[in-house]
Amino acid sequence: MKLRTAFLYAAIVLALPVIGFLTFSSHYSHHRDQTAAVIVSLAFWQHMVSPGELSQAHASLENNCAACHTPVKGVEAQKCIICHANNESLLQRQPTAFHANVSSCVECHREHRGTDQRPNEMNHLALAEIGFRLLKTDHPPAGENERVRKDLLDWIGQHQPASQGSEGHSSLTPEEAVLNCATCHSNKDRHVKLFGQDCGQCHTTAKWTIPEFRHPSPNSKDCAQCHQGPPSHYMMHFQMMSAKVAGKPKAQVNQCFQCHQTTAWNDIKGIGYYKHH
Repeated sequence: MKLRTAFLYAAIVLALPVIGFLTFSSHYSHHRDQTAAVIVSLAFWQHMVSPGELSQAHASLENNCAACHTPVKGVEAQKCIICHANNESLLQRQPTAFHANVSSCVECHREHRGTDQRPNEMNHLALAEIGFRLLKTDHPPAGENERVRKDLLDWIGQHQPASQGSEGHSSLTPEEAVLNCATCHSNKDRHVKLFGQDCGQCHTTAKWTIPEFRHPSPNSKDCAQCHQGPPSHYMMHFQMMSAKVAGKPKAQVNQCFQCHQTTAWNDIKGIGYYKHH
């Protein structure tokens, strides 16, 4: 009985290394096959050369480089158009309608910067350079691109770059100086065309605010040269509420100085900050 037990223990001790070796070999072989499959997969090599994650909008294309990239050539506009050609909300809005005639996308729409970054980065200089490239391209005489080319030439003829003597803002490059700002920004014109449409005389492409601007003296009475009252000032609301609240019941709509301070529109003389709308 003791001999049989001893043989049983000896068999178990000898079998354990064999079982372990076979199990490890099987697992290693399976893992090796999986590793080899991954290495030869297209997604593996795409991931190896990817400069970073795509934005949330393009996340579904993470493992499909060919959806945007063309071998040797890189990202081509034709592949962007496949998905975005029917984007009516983009093409019908005045500020973004110019996309219908832009022949390149990568200058302003950059990718692989992470899921928390939008693929939009407006670059006015790049937009101007795209336009100049369009001027150098031959198009069919009756084609849409030829019409755009002629329009651009006409605009440049009327607005010479700053380096050629125009009084444009010193911060604008000669290329940016020929951009027609009103094409995209006329619906945001707070001056209601009182200053014309050559925005580059005062503004830069970096931001709308003008660091050099100094408001006239608070004692100035020429407010109406630049400012228009809101729609409510041209209704009974002005006489019934606004003028009375400011303590100026006989004030006229174009006499901004009667009620307002130059610090802010809602800073009312004798009252302070007041907003009742």
